[in-house]
Amino acid sequence: MDRDGNAAGRAPVRVLLADDHAAVRAGLRMVLEAAPDVSVVGEAADGATAVTNARALRPDVVLMDVRMPGIDGIEATRQVVGEGLAQVLVLTTFDLDDAVFGALRAGAAGFLLKSATPEELLTAVRRVAAGDGALAPEVVRRVLDAAVAGRREPDDVVVDANLDQLTEREREVLAALGRGLSNAQIAADLVITEATAKTHVSRVLAKLGVASRVQAALIAQRLG
Repeated sequence: MDRDGNAAGRAPVRVLLADDHAAVRAGLRMVLEAAPDVSVVGEAADGATAVTNARALRPDVVLMDVRMPGIDGIEATRQVVGEGLAQVLVLTTFDLDDAVFGALRAGAAGFLLKSATPEELLTAVRRVAAGDGALAPEVVRRVLDAAVAGRREPDDVVVDANLDQLTEREREVLAALGRGLSNAQIAADLVITEATAKTHVSRVLAKLGVASRVQAALIAQRLG
C-alpha cells in the first residue's frame, strides 16, 4: 500500500483528457503519467469527442473541462454519467459559477480548480476512480455562497432532501460525506467495514435522489 492508499499491483487508473487546449492536455498528461498508478488512455478537444472516446475506451475517469466548442463539458458530463461510461472529474475556475451548477446537476463526481497542484490533481483522480468523489473546498464555498446570496435557488444547487427517509446511521454517513470523507475514512470514523460504508453511501444517494456523493455532500453542508 502506498502513501495515497493505492494497493500494490492494482491496475492503473485509466483517464481520458477532455480540454480544447492542446497545451493544457499536454500538461495534464505529463502530470498524470508521471504517476505509476495512472494511465492516460485518450484525449478529446470537444464534448462530442469526449463522449465518443468514453464509449470506445471506457476510462475510469474523464477529466473534463466545462468550456469546449460544440457540445460543452456540461452536456458531455450528462451523457457520460447517464450512460455509465465513467466517473467525471470537472476542471473549473472561480469565474465559472454557471458551469459549476450545470456540472453538479449533470452528475459530476468531483470538481477541481485548474490552479490545483499536481499532487491535488492526482489525489482527486484517484479518489474519483475509487468512487469517493473529490470536492475542492473553494468550489463548495462558491456554490453554497451563491445559494445564500440568492443568485441560485437552493433547488438549483441540490435537490430538496427528505431526511426522514434516512436511518440514524445513514444520517451519520451523510454528515461524513459533508465533511468530504472517503469510504475508507467513513468506515474508520463509524467503526464499520469499508464495504458496509459503500453500501450506506449508495443507500443515502438513492434515498436523497441524487446522482453523486458530491450532491449529497452539498446537501449535508447546506443543512448543517
